[in-house]
Amino acid sequence: MAHLLGAEALRLEYPTKVVFDGVSIGVDEGDRIGIVGRNGDGKSSLLRMLAGLVEPDSGRVTVRGGIRVGVLSQADDLDDDLRVRDAVVGDQAEHEWAGDARVRDVISGLLGDLDWEGPIRGLSGGQRRRVSLAALLAGDWDVVFLDEPTNHLDVEGIAWLAEHLKRRWPAGSGALLVVTHDRWFLDEICTATWEVHDRLVEPFEGGYAAYILQRVERDRQAAAIEARRQNLARKELAWLRRGAPARTSKPKFRIDAANELIADVPEIRDRVALQSLAVSRLGKDVVDVLDAGVAYGDRVVLEKVEWRIAPGERTGILGVNGAGKSTLLGLISGTVVPTSGRVKHGKTVKVATLSQRMTELDEHLADPVRVVISRLRTSYTIGSGSKAQDLTPGQLLERMGFSSAQLSTPVKDLSGGQKRRLQLLLILLDQPNVLILDEPTNDLDTDMLAAVEDLLDSWAGTLIVVSHDRYFLERVTDQQYAILGGRLRHLPGGVDEYLRLRREQPELTRTAGASRTQQDAGATALSGSDRRAAQKEVAAIDRRLEKLQREIADVDAQLADAHDDFERLLGLQRRRDELVGETTTLEERWLELGEALDG
Repeated sequence: MAHLLGAEALRLEYPTKVVFDGVSIGVDEGDRIGIVGRNGDGKSSLLRMLAGLVEPDSGRVTVRGGIRVGVLSQADDLDDDLRVRDAVVGDQAEHEWAGDARVRDVISGLLGDLDWEGPIRGLSGGQRRRVSLAALLAGDWDVVFLDEPTNHLDVEGIAWLAEHLKRRWPAGSGALLVVTHDRWFLDEICTATWEVHDRLVEPFEGGYAAYILQRVERDRQAAAIEARRQNLARKELAWLRRGAPARTSKPKFRIDAANELIADVPEIRDRVALQSLAVSRLGKDVVDVLDAGVAYGDRVVLEKVEWRIAPGERTGILGVNGAGKSTLLGLISGTVVPTSGRVKHGKTVKVATLSQRMTELDEHLADPVRVVISRLRTSYTIGSGSKAQDLTPGQLLERMGFSSAQLSTPVKDLSGGQKRRLQLLLILLDQPNVLILDEPTNDLDTDMLAAVEDLLDSWAGTLIVVSHDRYFLERVTDQQYAILGGRLRHLPGGVDEYLRLRREQPELTRTAGASRTQQDAGATALSGSDRRAAQKEVAAIDRRLEKLQREIADVDAQLADAHDDFERLLGLQRRRDELVGETTTLEERWLELGEALDG
């Protein structure tokens, strides 16, 4: 294969940290490379160095002459004064871009719900991200660098992007490098994986699944080597004390086949034991959603939803952005009152929600992590029966990737991923028996996602998950439902069935907010109390949005001053991402309430 670009002896150092030291790697024609590693280990820095956006302190990056390189960074650099079409196709005449099948595919796949002639200024953070991705994919590149391209895409959008990338960069054509925490996406498109850790880049063949298999084998070999070294040391000690031992045959070690690696690994969850424990904690009645519907004036969000949730049930919820997933979660948690039908909660039900906004941490921002944890229970039981295990809060923190030094860190100084993990731990220590996870994978790297999944495997209770991370959704749940056309539909075929239904039945693409008249249902205006509540919420959102804009401006100013402090830059960027994410969520809610009030 033809060589496209390479790096030789790269070293990158910030004032507080050496990120890379002596890294040499290459990219050949046809490579589709996924880059994985812990948050802060340098995945984005590696991408920027290879793309020529960051100069290494030593070493060099070489690019073959004539190679066109395209980059999608995490930064939002769109011009607010442009229209969507200007940002994507520039000043091309309509017959030029409309005659290009690739550009038409990108526009329909990413921007179908946006106003093509509308301004960038009025778009939400997620919509701006999709415009940036579309602008890149509309170009003609030999090598493409993608930094978290699946952010703000739903399951359907991620599936479309995977298919598009495989068609654009097939075997033997160009090259693609992607940083993402979406493991399904990595497995779907990548032919190689680079793991970034301990100042180096370690290559593996294949996608995420193949990488995990090879990493397990690598760790096993390292463990065997260490065990053999210790055995030799013990023998040497015995010889020094008792004299030379008798001859012994050399120990043997061989690499087992993949199926032997996992032959003694049990099922990830003991479903029978967890179900039994869930029934004992919950009883037979959990939450019954009975012919329930939710509407805001003429806007119907959900209708005729029938769902009897069982103890120990693990369910994933799918649906496009705006389909009504958060409204359904509100019905289950009791924060949303149905406008038709009813929702019945069992007497022993204790619901907890891991929200996207991390409001659970607001009252603890100034406190060190150890102080926050010490206020809760002294032990936490995971598993059931003979496998039950009591863990202290400190052991739980260690299991979730917190070092002993981080226990003294104030909550406000934690990274986005650390706050996310602490948020989950606080909820679990409160011992709910119904757990709702709303986009729980935000800010978590692949290793931490695996740790969260491992913790959830031993959690006995009813679990409901909304996530665009297909790997996580299929890993922690046993069944999936979708909200299609305002109705809840069981998916025996899982995510694949959902994607097929979306392709074959476009009439099911209606998002939450279609009018009641469109569905031949009678319309009723908001009642006086509901209207006052909606107006009060709109006013509160306005105040919060103003505050968020000030906080984002403050973070931007700090970013400008922290250009030589890597750790501070990383923390500030994560904080900015959190603020922008909250802004997007509030803007969507503001629009929803505004339309309800107008009706």
